[in-house]
Amino acid sequence: MAWVYLLRCADGTLYCGWTVDLDARLAARAQQPERRRRIGILLATTADEVESQAWVGAFLQALALLGWTIG
Repeated sequence: MAWVYLLRCADGTLYCGWTVDLDARLAARAQQPERRRRIGILLATTADEVESQAWVGAFLQALALLGWTIG
């Protein structure tokens, strides 16, 4: 099962990704440099891989339309 997740990083940017092992991936993200370290999980949802990619693309486009900066 694939997970799609959206994180807020310490520097205010958003990080979006997908994984089949959410716990392991979040643990790996905790080892990132301080500025890119996650400070919050905004979204974590399951879906098949194709649906996840399409959904994430649409979500990021919607954020861009709202003026969010995605780094």
